[in-house]
Amino acid sequence: MQRQFNNRRTLMDHARCVLGVAALMVFAAGAPLRALDNGLARTPPMGWNSWNKFACDVSESLIKEMADAIVRTGMRDAGYHYVVIDDCWQVSRDANGNIVPDPQRFPSGMKALGDYVHAKGLKFGIYSDAGTGTCQNRPGSRGYEFQDARQYAAWGVDYLKYDWCNHSTQDSAASYSIMRDALAKSGRPIVFSLCEWGSTKPWLWAKEVGNLWRSTDDITDKWDTGKKSDGLGVVQILDILDGLESYAGPGHWNDPDMLEVGNGGMTATEYRAHFSLWCLMAAPLMAGNDIRSMNDEIRDILTNREVIAVDQDPLGIQGRRVKRDGDLEVWAKQMSDGSRAVALLNRGAQGKTIQVSWTDIGYPAQLGAGVRDLWEHKDLGHLKGSYSASVPSHGVVMVTIKPE
Repeated sequence: MQRQFNNRRTLMDHARCVLGVAALMVFAAGAPLRALDNGLARTPPMGWNSWNKFACDVSESLIKEMADAIVRTGMRDAGYHYVVIDDCWQVSRDANGNIVPDPQRFPSGMKALGDYVHAKGLKFGIYSDAGTGTCQNRPGSRGYEFQDARQYAAWGVDYLKYDWCNHSTQDSAASYSIMRDALAKSGRPIVFSLCEWGSTKPWLWAKEVGNLWRSTDDITDKWDTGKKSDGLGVVQILDILDGLESYAGPGHWNDPDMLEVGNGGMTATEYRAHFSLWCLMAAPLMAGNDIRSMNDEIRDILTNREVIAVDQDPLGIQGRRVKRDGDLEVWAKQMSDGSRAVALLNRGAQGKTIQVSWTDIGYPAQLGAGVRDLWEHKDLGHLKGSYSASVPSHGVVMVTIKPE
């Protein structure tokens, strides 16, 4: 009986692989990508993901506690809606090929967990991989894309993060497009987050495939790692994202990876800069800390509504670096009301004064404009020509400049 089952399973897996390979061959032959048109993520998605803090130590109780904390701390009201379980929730496939959650860690099942998250006024997210296995060698979705998408829809999933481990010789655009089509057929709107680390320049093709795509390798909880072999700190990621702004917009976003705010590797000043620049770049805001125990300082960073409004501006323009003088930088973003959001960034070891001229951000020099500090929450008056401020080491001053 066991041998017959194994033979059946082998035939099922073979059939799925044949279909997957056939689809890959079609794309390899030059078939054009079809547009993603799911109407989702018109502003960058906001939520929480388990990986940065908990890695594989995920469970039903953890996710419920995080959903409770998102509500209790005011994060839901600030815009954080997606609760995403990253890798390690899945352990196997059953006799019919259905993905099986870890029964010890998720005893009530994913449908019940999704219902709990939804009852809190939040949305439910999950993780899989375009390869045969996830990055932690759990079952991936290759050859099971349509079956998995139907299962996710049945569980009430609203968001899928889709990784790129164990992919062998697969073509990334083709592989991700199969899951795009599977999600479209699932009967449920699901935000599609591509996570292939920028390895195949997804900004050139992923607009037609997903709602957001990782544009860099993984973030680490550091300001500056010094060299790429030690991972990417905040400033390394900024340098990679600058220049990719033309590819982002409503429904399709460059993703510089999840937030490290509150995980302990940086100072509060650095976390404030990290958060500010992610918002200026119209990045997805996926918190990755332990929300249950964060202090008031971290909560105030993550829930600063004036800074979040820059990220969520409906015009959907990704900000860019407009001026650089050594370690002193000016980043700016055009806003839907005609104003500019501006971050004065000091990457250096000493506090410095940084100036932004109106001509740096596309305004005539003689223009009068109102300036507002988004961290101090106060108006700084009516200015002409320029604005300057003292900026701490590894810090920002973030303002809006609005013609009056």
